[in-house]
Amino acid sequence: FIRRVRFKTTLFLHEIESGAEWPLYDGLDRDMQETWAVHGVYPNIAWTPDSKSIVFWAQGGIRRIDVRSKEVTEIPFHVKTQHKVGKALRNPIEVAPDRFRVKMLRWVRVSPNGKLVAFQSLGRIYVAGLPDGEPRRLTRQSDHFEFYPSWSRDSRHIVYTTWDDEELGSVRIISAQGGRGTVVTDRPGHYVEPVFSPDGTKVIYRRISADRLRSPTWTHERGVYSVPVQGGKPQLVIKKGNRPHFGSEDDRLYLLDIEATDPDDRRALISVELDGSDERTHFVSKNATEFCVSPDGNWVALRERFNAYVMPFVRSGREIEIGPKSKSVPMRKVSRDAGAYLHFSGDSRRLHWSLGPEFYGRDLTDAFAFLEGSPEELPEPAVRGIDMGFEVEADVPTDEYALVGARIITMRGDEVIDEGAIVVEKNRIKAIGPKDSVTVPGDVKVIDVSSNTIMPGIIDVHSHGPYGGNGLIPQRNWWRYADLAFGITTNFDPSSDTETIFAAAELQRAGLIVAPRIFSTGRIIYGAAGTSKAEIDSLDDARSHIRRLKAAGAFCVKNYNQPRRDQRQQIIAAARELDMMVVAEGASLFHLDMSLVADGQTGIEHCIPVEKAYDDVIQFFSATGTGITPTLIVGYGGIWGENYWYQHSNVWENQRLLTFVPRDAVDPRSRRRTMAPEEEYNHINLARFCKQLINAGGRVQLGAHGQLAGLGAHWELWMLAQGGFTPLEAIRAATLEGARYLGLDGDIGSLEPGKLADFVVLEDDPLENIRNSHNIRYTVLNGRIYDARTMDELGDRPKQNKFYWQMDYSTNR
Repeated sequence: FIRRVRFKTTLFLHEIESGAEWPLYDGLDRDMQETWAVHGVYPNIAWTPDSKSIVFWAQGGIRRIDVRSKEVTEIPFHVKTQHKVGKALRNPIEVAPDRFRVKMLRWVRVSPNGKLVAFQSLGRIYVAGLPDGEPRRLTRQSDHFEFYPSWSRDSRHIVYTTWDDEELGSVRIISAQGGRGTVVTDRPGHYVEPVFSPDGTKVIYRRISADRLRSPTWTHERGVYSVPVQGGKPQLVIKKGNRPHFGSEDDRLYLLDIEATDPDDRRALISVELDGSDERTHFVSKNATEFCVSPDGNWVALRERFNAYVMPFVRSGREIEIGPKSKSVPMRKVSRDAGAYLHFSGDSRRLHWSLGPEFYGRDLTDAFAFLEGSPEELPEPAVRGIDMGFEVEADVPTDEYALVGARIITMRGDEVIDEGAIVVEKNRIKAIGPKDSVTVPGDVKVIDVSSNTIMPGIIDVHSHGPYGGNGLIPQRNWWRYADLAFGITTNFDPSSDTETIFAAAELQRAGLIVAPRIFSTGRIIYGAAGTSKAEIDSLDDARSHIRRLKAAGAFCVKNYNQPRRDQRQQIIAAARELDMMVVAEGASLFHLDMSLVADGQTGIEHCIPVEKAYDDVIQFFSATGTGITPTLIVGYGGIWGENYWYQHSNVWENQRLLTFVPRDAVDPRSRRRTMAPEEEYNHINLARFCKQLINAGGRVQLGAHGQLAGLGAHWELWMLAQGGFTPLEAIRAATLEGARYLGLDGDIGSLEPGKLADFVVLEDDPLENIRNSHNIRYTVLNGRIYDARTMDELGDRPKQNKFYWQMDYSTNR
C-alpha cells in the first residue's frame, strides 16, 4: 500500500498476521491525497504470481521490487503512438475600437402601455420609444450611478435606486419624460428592487447588506420595506425574500423566498400582506431564480436554468411543486436561449424578457393552445428580439508624450532596448526604439525615465474578484485600483456573474470607472447540479448556451466540469461554429485534462495535478496549441503557493498593498500564517512542469486566481521563476502569452508601434531580479499615465477620492 512519510510517497508492506508494517521504496511520485482522488491516490500496484515481487509505476516508468532484498529493477518499454487532436480554438479579438456597441442592458422593462422601454446601461437609466426609438438618458446628473428602473402602472413614472461610494444609495421617483429624481427614502443605504404598488401610492424596495466593495454603514434593519411615493417613514413588510412585486391587488406582495436545504435550496413564490401577515406559499421549485406574477394575477413567469417559462397561476390553497418537466401545471418555455428580467405587459397578455441587447416578447396565445385566439400550430420561440443596443465612444485620451531613457523589454522576441524611448499618441504607441533613433516631436511632453525599466502591462488571464454585488457596481472598485497599482492592465475572469461583469466591462471601456481592461467568460457552462447547471445533451444545447453568453459580450466561454466527454466536445463544436473560444476547468483531474487537451480547448485553467510530467505528456501537450494557466498560487497537490509568500514575507506591512486593499482582506491570512518546510510546497514542482512545457514549444500564461488583489499576480510571476523560467520567460508568460492565449495579441502583450499603450514603468530591472517586478513607478493604461503609488493620473487631473474603508468611520485603515 501507499503512505505519505512527511513529503515522500512511500510503498509499504503490511504483514497480515502480525500487523507489522515497513517501507519498501520511497522513490514514488507524489500521491494524490492532497487533491481530488477520483481515480485513486496512486496508479495501481500488483504482486507478481510468485508473490516475491511487486510491480509499480514511478518516475515515468514501470518498476519491479524484490520484497526480500528491496532491489529495484526497471521493466523497460517504449510506446510509439499517434493521437488525433482537435485544433485549439483561438480567434483574433479587437481590444479597443474607438467606438463600441453597448450589449449589457439590465432591468429591461417595457412600460405598461407598451410605448416605451426603460433599462440600465453604462451606470445610467435610459428610455427609448418602441419599436425602434433611440435610447436617451432619463436624468442629466453625473454624481451617482442608477439602477433597477421599474414603471408605475400608468406608465407616467419610473422608480429606481442610486449608488454613490461616499453618499451611499437612495430610492428615487422620476417622470418618464426625464428630469430630476425625487428621493423617497429617509436615510442613506443599500437599496435594490424598487416597485410601485398597483394604485401608485406606495413604493416597495429591499434594503440589503454591504459587500466587499461597498461601505458597511447603514446596513442594519435589512428587509423589504414600503414607503409612500411622497416620502415618509418606511414600514417593514417582511425581513426575508427578494424580487418583490405585485399582481392585481394593492395590498398583497409577491416575493421569491430561498431557503437553504440539503441537498438543494427550496425556492418558492410566496406572498404576504403589506404588514407582513398572512404569508402564503404558492409554488415551489428547485431551480427557479426569478418569479413574476402578471398584473391581472392570472399568470406566473419564472426563470429556471437561464430560460423563461410561463404558466397559469393555479390557486389550489396549497403549495405546488413545479419545474419544466412537472405535470401539475401547464408550463411553456418561451425563450430560445435564455431570458432575464421577466415582466408582463400592462394587460397581462404578453410576456417580455431580454438577453444582452435584445428584448423579446411573446403573446400568451402563442404559448397556450387552450387560449382563445391561439393559432392552430404554436410558433417556436423567437430567434431574434428587438436590438436596443447602441454605440458609444470608447475612452481615448488626446495627449501625446514621450518616455525617454528607460530600458525597454518589448516582448518582440528577446529584444531589450537599453536607453530607449516610447512616443505615445492618444492611446497607442507611435514610436519605440533606442532614444537616439526615435524622433520625439518638439511640442510633446517628455518624461525622464532614466534608470527605470519598461515592460508591457501584466495580463492576468485567470483573474477572479468582485465587480459588484446584488447588481450594484461601485464607482471606485478598490480591487481594480490595486491591480492597476501593481501593473495589471488586463483582467480576464473565467467565471463571473454574467450581467455584472459585462456591465462593468462597458463602464471601463467608456471611461466611467477606472480599472484594467475587463474581459470574461461570464458564468461558467457548469455541469454539476444547481440553478446554474447548463444542461447539454446535444449540439443544439451547446449552441444555445454559447449564444446566450456571446449575446452578453463574451468572446470565450468556460467549460466547467461537464461530466461526459461528448458534452465537452459538443461545446467545442458549437464554439467553433460561433467563432468563440473555450477555456476549460482543469479540476485537478489528470485524465480529464488530457482529454481536454486532445479535444481542442483554447486552454486549461489550473495546472495538471501531478508532481512530475514525463516526455509522453510533454510531447502531447506541447504539440496541440492548447495553453495552460497554472494558477500556482492555488497549486494542486500540496500547500498552495499563496501560503509560501505569507510564510516568507510580512505581507501585512506592504504599504502599496495597504494603500488599495483594506486590512480585513490582508490581515487574516498574512498575520497568522502557515509555516512549513520548503519541500511541502508543491507549486515549485508544478512550475517545473510549466518550464518543461515551454521548452518543448508549449504555451503557458499567467493567472493569479484573484487570491490577493494586485500583489498576487507578482507572486505567480515569481513562482514561475522558482520552476526554472528565466526572468524574460516569466515576463513573457505574464504579458505576450496571455495576449496570444485570448487572441488579443494584435493590440496588447508587446510594445510595438500601433499597439495600445498598456505598459508599466518599473523602478528596478526585473531581468536582474524577477522580484523587482512589483516596484512600479507608473502604470500606463490606454495611454493614460497613473502614479502607481497613488493611482492619481498624471497631468491636470483630479486626485483620487478615498475608498470607503479609508473614511474616518472605518477601522480598516
